[in-house]
Amino acid sequence: MTVTSENDTDDRPRIIALWGMPRSRSTAFFRMMAERGDHHVLHEPFSNLAEFGSVQVGDLTVGTEAELLAAIRELARAKPVFFKDTTDERYPALLADEAFLGRDATHTFIIRHPAETIASYHALNPEVRLHQIGGEAQFEIYRAVAARSARPPAVIDSADLVTDAPGLIAAYCAAVGIPFLPDALNWQPGERSEWQRTSRWHEEASSSAGFRTTRRDHAADLAADPALSSYLRHHLPFYETLRERRLQPAGRE
Repeated sequence: MTVTSENDTDDRPRIIALWGMPRSRSTAFFRMMAERGDHHVLHEPFSNLAEFGSVQVGDLTVGTEAELLAAIRELARAKPVFFKDTTDERYPALLADEAFLGRDATHTFIIRHPAETIASYHALNPEVRLHQIGGEAQFEIYRAVAARSARPPAVIDSADLVTDAPGLIAAYCAAVGIPFLPDALNWQPGERSEWQRTSRWHEEASSSAGFRTTRRDHAADLAADPALSSYLRHHLPFYETLRERRLQPAGRE
């Protein structure tokens, strides 16, 4: 099903997806998109479905990936939808949905160096497994989308986001075809209902008021931990490949 609005008078994308490795500042990006006010916003619908068995989309409670994809399309008929999700799991129905990977949605990606992701994830879950770092699954979605797109999907590096948020968000907005709204780069701190199920993972986003670097000393020593260092070796090539394709902040040479 091709998504069209019943009252669509512009050419903005109806569905924008942001796929992020865990701990990649994607929730802060979600908070910025919520501040804009011009999109329905969904927080991690695919990963919440995988973890909890159901997820709320508008007025609907859905229990399968196929139902989730249909619900996102239906929600976008009334107002553009932005959702962000994490790639610590694979989503088979998404990868099988040719139309959603192609014409029905604009897919974008936020990356972070896997050493930082691993340390941050391990601090919250010392039992973290290899696939949960998310670099490989993120690259799989990127490759599937790129194969169906006329131009490469937009990729942003979260390091650039905290270095030059105005420039990078301006470049992102231009790449996906939505207006740049500078006032949305700052917001009031506080937890949002969308992430109450997983609130302990979003404490930094809840206390934030914009894109800032938060420096924390994580206990994990990747070099000294054979499992964690193997995670880094596995996911680093996926990150490096996407980093080569990242957007540069507007105005940067």
